[in-house]
Formats: sequence, structure tokens, C-alpha cells
Amino acid sequence: MEGLLFLAHRIPFPPNKGDKIRSFHLLRHLAARHQIHLGAFVDDPADWQHRDALAPFCKSVKLIPLHPLRARLASLAGLLTGEALTLPYYRNRELRQWADDLARSGAVTRGLAFSSAMAQFMPATLSRRVLDMVDVDSDKWTQYAPTQRRPLAWVYAREGRKLAEWEARVAQDFDATLLVSPAEAALLRQRVPAARHKIGAFENGVDADYFSPARVYPDPYGPGVLGVVFTGAMDYWPNIDAVTWFAERIFPAIRDVVPAAQFTIVGSRPSEAVAALARQPGVVVTGSVPDVRPYLAHAACAVAPLRIARGIQNKVLEAMAMARPVVVSAQAAEGIRAEAGRDFDLAKSEAGFAQAVVARLQTVAPVAHARECILAHYDWARNLAAIDPLFETPTASPILETCPA
Repeated sequence: MEGLLFLAHRIPFPPNKGDKIRSFHLLRHLAARHQIHLGAFVDDPADWQHRDALAPFCKSVKLIPLHPLRARLASLAGLLTGEALTLPYYRNRELRQWADDLARSGAVTRGLAFSSAMAQFMPATLSRRVLDMVDVDSDKWTQYAPTQRRPLAWVYAREGRKLAEWEARVAQDFDATLLVSPAEAALLRQRVPAARHKIGAFENGVDADYFSPARVYPDPYGPGVLGVVFTGAMDYWPNIDAVTWFAERIFPAIRDVVPAAQFTIVGSRPSEAVAALARQPGVVVTGSVPDVRPYLAHAACAVAPLRIARGIQNKVLEAMAMARPVVVSAQAAEGIRAEAGRDFDLAKSEAGFAQAVVARLQTVAPVAHARECILAHYDWARNLAAIDPLFETPTASPILETCPA
């Protein structure tokens, strides 16, 4: 097997945690076909324990500590250089040298960069370079800007512009660029028409055996509680905005009708704003939990009230795999291969969100066809098989017909 350089902005483990889900499954898939040399950042001290778990998939592992506060300060250099702040946030000489040394030695001939920020470390001399951009992150920053006051509004708008320039550059430089959904791929193709023949998508999957409603889980809710659950990393701004909006503007109306309702926010590193929501009646903030499945399995309803979103929301797919009713915003529903009104409930307003959740709480029942939808469209092995030709085709510009877009 030939060597492949795999670069990720966060250590791709554990396999069922937030933004590591896609990177882990991608790593495992490629490891069965290539000798993987993994380079990744560790921004959470608790993640160092996972280094040994990566050994079965990797020929070598280079983990670089990343201190978020220092990285944020370093990112300000982008204001002087005119580049996106995301790039100096991750810039690291040690990782670049390690990657260059592997390329010069011939230990790796191909490479996969996971996220646009990691493209800066990919040696130009490799015979095949693939970028999994996942989402068009620049558009997310552009969406953030109007929600903030100055000077953050200006900073976010600038980041949207500058990151879009970087995304366009790397999409043209790399042999192929992948995104998480056909909608994301279409957006990047529209922005970078010169690279449209090299832009495609492979969709996420769900470990349907792990997220199985047939398993027995302990009930994390109290007697008589009707759980309304949100899962996700709670230091991530779109999630913070989503739960704040739901807790303050929607949930009180739900409690007026269903006093037994409890809104449980499940996710690591809750921000101060999220932690403060626990002061509201019926709102619980758990922080990090060892397993989100009990919270899904025993919830009367899951919600995804995102107002800012890109790509595919794993939280929605996982709740559907558990056959739970899910009420989502239009932004959270984008790109999901499911039927609104059948596989999930789509809410288009605050009042509509409250009404949909109340209806689910008043008739608590599993949604079997939601799980059937996941089994039909979100199988990791099937979806990942589409990327194999990108590393095997000898031509300089692989065509991505195998990747649905």
C-alpha cells in the first residue's frame, strides 16, 4: 500500500463526537487502502488519551498541541497579512516540516486535507492532493456577521470574504475538492467555476448499529419528564445561538401547554451564555456526557433550531437513526435526504416550532420510517466508496461523477 498523508484540524477520535465523526470514518476507510501518516491538532487536553486508539489506522501519528487562546492571538496576524484569520490560527512550522519531510522521503505520495485550513500544510509535490472542505465555511462567517455588533460584525464579514478567497484558491490548486452535500458542492462550483469539474460531494453516514433504538439505555430524565433534547458542541456559535433562541423564545410557550416538558442541552464545553440558560424553568445543561444515546433514546422529541448552518447536521441524522421525532429549522434541514412531514417536522417560525414540539410531546411515539431513511441513504461504507477513484485514477484532474452532486 502506498503512503497517504492525512491532515486534520482536530484529532479524528472519538468516532461518535461532533465534527470528528466524518474525519474518523474517512480515516478508517482510507487506512484499509493506504498507509496513513496522520498529522492533527489537539485543542482539548482530554483528547491526548486517544493517541493510542489511532495506532491501528496509522503508520505514523504527529499530534500538535493547539492552545485556543494563543491561537486566537496568533490569528490576528491575518489583519496585517491580508489573509483569513483562520489560516494563522492553525499555522505551525513543526507540522509543515513534518509533512514536507514525509513527502521528500517518498513515504507519502498522496494526501488528504480535512478542512480548508489544513490545505496550507499539504506538500505541492504529492502526485494526488484531495481536500475535504466539508462545508463552505466562508458562507458561515458571512451569516455570522449580521448577528454581531461592531467590531465583531466587521471582523466576521471580513473573514467571510478572505476565507472565500482561500477556498477558491485551494479548490483550483488541489486535484479534487469534496464537500458534505450536493448543495455545498453546488455553492462552491458557483463560486469557483474554473474548478467545477474538480468539485464533488460525499455525504456523511450514521453508525446505525451504534445509534440503534433496539438497545437498552438508562433513562437520564426524571419521572414524568417529557424530554426535549438538543445535542452538539456547546462552544460552537451556531449551536449557542440555536439553544439560546429556542430556550428564550420558543420553550416558554411549550411549557405553558406541557408543564412536564424539559429542554435538555447535551454537549461539551458549554459557553457562559449556554450555562446561564439553566436558570430558566425546565432547562437543563449537562455539559459533556459519556454517551448521548440515552438522552436521545428517552427523549420525547429532539430539536435542531439552527438559524445559522452549513452542510449536514449530524445531530439530526443521529436522532432519526434512533427513530426519534425531530423538529428542525429550514437551515438544519438543508441537504438532508429525507421528507419533511414524514421523516422529520419542519418549523418555519417560532410559533410553528412550538406547535410542532407540543404536538410531539402530546403524542409520544417513535418514528420508524425516519430510521429507515437513514439506513437507505446514510451508510458510511457506501458513501465513502465514491471517493476511492480520486486516489487511484492516474489522470491529473479526476472527474467526480461517482460523488453525487
